[in-house]
Amino acid sequence: MKIIRSYVLRECIVPFILSLAVLTCVFLLGNLIQLANLVINKGVGITTVGHVFLLYIPVLLGYTLPIACLVSVIFAFSRLSADNEIVAMRASGIHLLKILVPLSVVGLIISLLAVVLNERLIPLAHHEQRKLLKNLSVQNPTALLEAGMFIHAFTNQVLFIHKIEDNMLYNVTIYQPQEGRATRTIIAKRGEFTVVPGKDQIKLKLMDGTSDEPNLENPENFYKLNFKNYFITLDLSQKTQQVDKKPKGMTLKELGKEINKHEVLSVDTVQLRTEFHRKITWSFASLVFILLGFPAAVITHRREKSTNIVLAVLCAAAYYLLSLGCEALSLQRVGPAAWLMWTPNIVAGVGAIILNQKCVS
Repeated sequence: MKIIRSYVLRECIVPFILSLAVLTCVFLLGNLIQLANLVINKGVGITTVGHVFLLYIPVLLGYTLPIACLVSVIFAFSRLSADNEIVAMRASGIHLLKILVPLSVVGLIISLLAVVLNERLIPLAHHEQRKLLKNLSVQNPTALLEAGMFIHAFTNQVLFIHKIEDNMLYNVTIYQPQEGRATRTIIAKRGEFTVVPGKDQIKLKLMDGTSDEPNLENPENFYKLNFKNYFITLDLSQKTQQVDKKPKGMTLKELGKEINKHEVLSVDTVQLRTEFHRKITWSFASLVFILLGFPAAVITHRREKSTNIVLAVLCAAAYYLLSLGCEALSLQRVGPAAWLMWTPNIVAGVGAIILNQKCVS
């Protein structure tokens, strides 16, 4: 029996490594285009972009690790089933439950490692990415600006830029909300950024434009001011505070502390609770996928790789869509975060139990 267990596990190792590598590379390519744009069009240093790129890897492993487990089990047991090796094992008196048990143990070990990944490495990667992007916005302000989009990166300022070339901005509109008064609007044909050394501020020089200035006699009214050059100091200090920690960048312990702190202050904790349970439930997706993949592969009895890939994609897509749906419901306060976030694992677990009972009987 020990030989059979070793043989089955070896059959799963190669598909697992290949699928993990391929899936991670595919997801990384989706972000590579955006990062390449920062290097080519925005002049961001290749070292900084490379650092951000590497930080995507642990984040993506939270998704690709469970899917790789599912793909490897489906590929391995589909081949064994198609070559009648499963039939031969049964004919030799080997109960399939004895094969499922070591697979479950491996799945549990991977899930425990995924707990560490989701609890430590992924929050650290999220936080480091945010710090890098924040520093990048100070050193090279135009790097993270998108033409044709409303930009809320600065305190009490909303920018809209029609065109960006190098450090030059064209057709700039700035909205400055005034508490209790009408919004102040500044329009300029051109503009450029200048970094303020040693401060979380940047200066924006506007050229050839107009500004709505308040009437000192009647602050409710504005008058138009034409200018040749106009300087505005944009504050990034508020963004510096926000960069400290967000729910995705917190460990389970930090989330627990924030939940307790918010409860004392009678502040809503639904977002924190949802993220807390999401980290745990997604960690055990690997075990759930292995328990689902085993009977699915044995029952379908197909060796074709394309069929197996479609089967794996359907299972993974159903799980993650259900999980994202439950997350949205939790954030909308439809039900308790714990129950909603564990629903996909419970549903998949019940399905796995039913399929495995049919498979091993």
